[in-house]
Amino acid sequence: MTREFRKTAEAVVDDLLAGDPVGAMYAGDHRGDHDLPDYSADAVADRIRRLREDADALAEIDVDDLGPEDAVDTQLLASAVDQRLFALTELREHEWNPLLHNPGALLDGLITREFAPPAERLEALADRLRQVPDALRTAETTLHDCPRIHVETAIGQLDGVVGLVSTEVPRLAAQVPGLDVTAPATAALAALDRHRAWLVEQLDTAQGEARLGRRLWEAKLWHELDSELTASTLLAAAEKRLAELGELTRAVAEELTGSDDVRAALDVLAADRPTDRTIVARASADLQTTLDFVREHDLVTLPEDECRVIEMPEFARGVAVAYCDAPGPLETAAVPTFYAIAPTPADWSDERRESFYREYNNHLLLNLTVHEAVPGHFVQLAHARRFRASTRARALCMSGSFVEGWAVHAEHLMSDAGFGGPQVRLQQLKMELRMVINALLDQLVHAEDLSEGDAMALMVEKGFQEEGEAAGKWRRALLTSAQLSTYFVGYTEVSAIAAARPPGVSVRDWHDRMLAHGSPSPRHLRSLLDI
Repeated sequence: MTREFRKTAEAVVDDLLAGDPVGAMYAGDHRGDHDLPDYSADAVADRIRRLREDADALAEIDVDDLGPEDAVDTQLLASAVDQRLFALTELREHEWNPLLHNPGALLDGLITREFAPPAERLEALADRLRQVPDALRTAETTLHDCPRIHVETAIGQLDGVVGLVSTEVPRLAAQVPGLDVTAPATAALAALDRHRAWLVEQLDTAQGEARLGRRLWEAKLWHELDSELTASTLLAAAEKRLAELGELTRAVAEELTGSDDVRAALDVLAADRPTDRTIVARASADLQTTLDFVREHDLVTLPEDECRVIEMPEFARGVAVAYCDAPGPLETAAVPTFYAIAPTPADWSDERRESFYREYNNHLLLNLTVHEAVPGHFVQLAHARRFRASTRARALCMSGSFVEGWAVHAEHLMSDAGFGGPQVRLQQLKMELRMVINALLDQLVHAEDLSEGDAMALMVEKGFQEEGEAAGKWRRALLTSAQLSTYFVGYTEVSAIAAARPPGVSVRDWHDRMLAHGSPSPRHLRSLLDI
């Protein structure tokens, strides 16, 4: 059975990688580097057919005949196949979300990641540029009933893609004098301009519903979380934790200022803030601070990989303020992890910019660096890349709940160890408030028709968020679904695993064990750790 499992698992992995250039890029598999996703009707139908065949093949495997690692990988692969089938047959996001058709990340990945010589990457880039016109025509044929907020965001991101092709492609091309990519780049720019004009036209008729509705949202949540937690249980747990956090934040505020007025204490911290000019440098300095603290307190084994703080590319902005872009588990080249952070848009008013940096003040930025880099995403994903199994299944089946849950656990871990004092502790509690409210927003927006006014009141009054941050999160709740719940659910489950540390095992050793299995969903990690 083990040999049969491995043969089937490898075939399924090949299917998943071949049909998804974006997923292959993030996994670190470069066989699809010359391709863009194909969302034409025939291609989608063929992909659905192959996924159904993969589901049938996995269903024939008896997990009771396998070892623990292979048994988990069988279940992870089956979940991954089911999730992709759901996305294509029920959610059908490629038919209404123009953000899925943005080629920016696939172009940028060939430019910024030096996994191969410039000539090899430029050849792949030229092929992708040649496909941009047809891919965008397919988008225009496929898309209908788009929500206005998705169209607006897509237009803004498309401007960033135009900048990428106009400036970054020539820079890479200058390193390969014998290969002229002027023609495909020019054709791609013309197609991007045409598609942008098409999107602008859609604004007049964009009446699509950004809210999924309870049936679709609960189904997507089930696929996203890979957890036994139900939507109603999640809602009740989030509401309970929100009340508990109110007490904790008041206690830390009193420690800081002598008063339990949380907003007043946060106002004091907000005065110490970066600017557009200093935020990237500040995050770079914070990265070193977190590395030093983790070493000093022996919290987890630190990888030797490079983590580079960068300004977030414009094509990726409009959804989150920061992200961690790590090389995938299948990547063999020594390429860095990027911790990307976005300064404010150039067209923002001074008042809006001030509100942003009051929110992302220097103390919160320290906590954000913990989450995105050390000992959060950067450390966890570096450990995950070192995991080896009998197949590539684990490398492709990354649990968002575990990844985000670990990063939030890292915030607690550092704060509990005294990192940054009560100033960072208060910001960490505020971030936890945000995490809990994110889970509430996710469900109440998509399944309960929460109004924008009520959402803003929840974030500002109970989460102590700045108006600008709350407005951005309202947009994110509409632009995404289920992902905002992964933080709270993931942290709840990961922290329970951390708390199950056996007697006599050090904190660092237990964390290393937790990180030694790739990025499986927490319920599977529990079985692998035998707890």
